[in-house]
Amino acid sequence: MQTTFTPEMLDPIIAALARANAAHDALFSGDSTERQPVHTFYGGAHLFKPETPARLGSVALETIRTYLPDSASLARCAGLTDDALAGKVLERIRAKLAREPIEDFRIDFEDGYGNRTDAEEDGHAISSAQATVRASTMPGFPLFIGIRIKPFTEALRNRAIRTLDLFLTALLAEGAGIPQNFVITLPKVVRAEQVAALVRLLDIFETRHGLARGTLKMEVMIEAPQLIIDASGTCAIPKLLDAAEGRCRGLHFGPYDYLASSNITSAEAGVAHPACDFAKQVMQAAAAGRAVMLSDGPTNILPIPKHRAPVGGSLTEAQVSENRSVVERALRLHFENVQRSLVRGIYQGWDLHPGQLPARYAAIHAFFLQSFDAAAQRLKNFVEQAARATLVGNVFDDAATGQGLLNLFLGGVNCCAFTEDEAAAAGLTVEELHSRSFLKILDQRRAQTA
Repeated sequence: MQTTFTPEMLDPIIAALARANAAHDALFSGDSTERQPVHTFYGGAHLFKPETPARLGSVALETIRTYLPDSASLARCAGLTDDALAGKVLERIRAKLAREPIEDFRIDFEDGYGNRTDAEEDGHAISSAQATVRASTMPGFPLFIGIRIKPFTEALRNRAIRTLDLFLTALLAEGAGIPQNFVITLPKVVRAEQVAALVRLLDIFETRHGLARGTLKMEVMIEAPQLIIDASGTCAIPKLLDAAEGRCRGLHFGPYDYLASSNITSAEAGVAHPACDFAKQVMQAAAAGRAVMLSDGPTNILPIPKHRAPVGGSLTEAQVSENRSVVERALRLHFENVQRSLVRGIYQGWDLHPGQLPARYAAIHAFFLQSFDAAAQRLKNFVEQAARATLVGNVFDDAATGQGLLNLFLGGVNCCAFTEDEAAAAGLTVEELHSRSFLKILDQRRAQTA
């Protein structure tokens, strides 16, 4: 066959493509293969004690006993129409709260802590670090933990750096080292230089204490419109990730600061506001393929009963009814906000009160369980026919949707909505599930049949 392109013509073009592809692959390495917590629970540093995580789980279970005692109560509160699904969800969230009530805890020195004297914050930086070490030996200790320092603004940067130094130094002084999956959250970031400054501080700390470079990870809070579109008219988030030099584990959205900076009134503020949707979609696009985990913000309407029984007394029937109504409305709102986030592909969010934990876990378990059977059939058929598309019912799948189907099982296993063995109903082995890549699964299947 005759051709026009000679090797001499092709070599420089192919070389340029190879360089470009390699640069792309190095920057966009794919989604993180590490487990992502489904939530981050924020609590003031002045309140953190060794028993705090377990106590929060107990309060959450008490919320279930009081307000969601059976599947009918859960179905009514969450708006679930499938009684069998509600029963399964209730069973699993009870087990989750008994086994692992808090996945990720953030000891907060910012909004959840407030402005205190330097002496107070110094003391709490040390005492909360010591409490973290003691808590790490107790049941219910979160798999993920960290601190949120104050922002690196002109007014607060010195205080933020001192708290970081005192906390980390106190951790090591206790002889326990840096906890697994420890992270520092930097709030109210407005420029990449603030991220770069934290990187330099962590570099120095690791060097001085003989820690491997990169031991200390960070999360960056996206709370300013200027990070979505900066003064140059471009998105600033890639600049933040570059400045983090591989240390950034996640981007956390702060809806209330973002909305206030966007001139939205407080009466309209909430994670479901359209301005928040826009910001989070930009976050997703800017961070896609860069091994960074995204988190939504909190629901600030908390499930706190309006009335408290007096000492030695009891509530009236009307007060009990009003308490139930207040708490159920707050639980329903949180349930809806979590499911809304899941639909949009953000699988982590904030909790501010232990009463929100049942609503979060109910929303997550219902989201994954209600899609399980149909998705399992689609993925099983598709994997079995590896190289070909398949039609199941009225939904046509191709290779582009295969990863989306796999993501459902990865997310469901991650949050314990179902086990790895249950996920095998989709025709996957545990090893294939751990690969987290639909293309790798197809390649392996093709290799086995070649």
